[in-house]
Amino acid sequence: MKIIDRLEWAYEWVIRTFVFLAGILLIFLMLSVGLEVCLRYFFGRPTSWVVDIAGYILLYIPFLVGAWVLKNEGHVKMDLFFNSLNRKTQYLLNGVTSIVGAMICFVLTFYGVKVSLYLADMDYRTPTILMLPKSLIIAVIFVGSLLMALQFIIRARASLRLWKAAGRDPGAFEAPGPASRKR
Repeated sequence: MKIIDRLEWAYEWVIRTFVFLAGILLIFLMLSVGLEVCLRYFFGRPTSWVVDIAGYILLYIPFLVGAWVLKNEGHVKMDLFFNSLNRKTQYLLNGVTSIVGAMICFVLTFYGVKVSLYLADMDYRTPTILMLPKSLIIAVIFVGSLLMALQFIIRARASLRLWKAAGRDPGAFEAPGPASRKR
């Protein structure tokens, strides 16, 4: 059990670190775009790098925070139909959709690794003034997708445990009341 606890701790640490890094990137993005606007419109001297870096940051932020948002149930949901189901069915549906989400994220991880390795092997660089290695830009896709896949597995496991437990509870098949629904 100790190894599982250590893996969970490491996973949590990685997620929190990525959220912190995304926050730093967001602050840098706001400051650099503000600087770009001031330099362009007030001094007529635009920079040559802000637009490119802003685009890369806008790719990085969702992949860095995706697993954390999923862990905190922060993704957008269509729950009108879902909330009308009984608890046991909700747990089962949540488990099944989490398994599907994990499979999709594993496919993104696989192809993200494949494309990143190909671009690194070709030493492909961005066709911009910065000439950054494209593999480093694409790498966030497989890292973020892998973390989301792991979070989907954790979520599926928890939902399916609740589904099994609800089978032993005689009141589990009742539709949730209005007080128990999240708004």
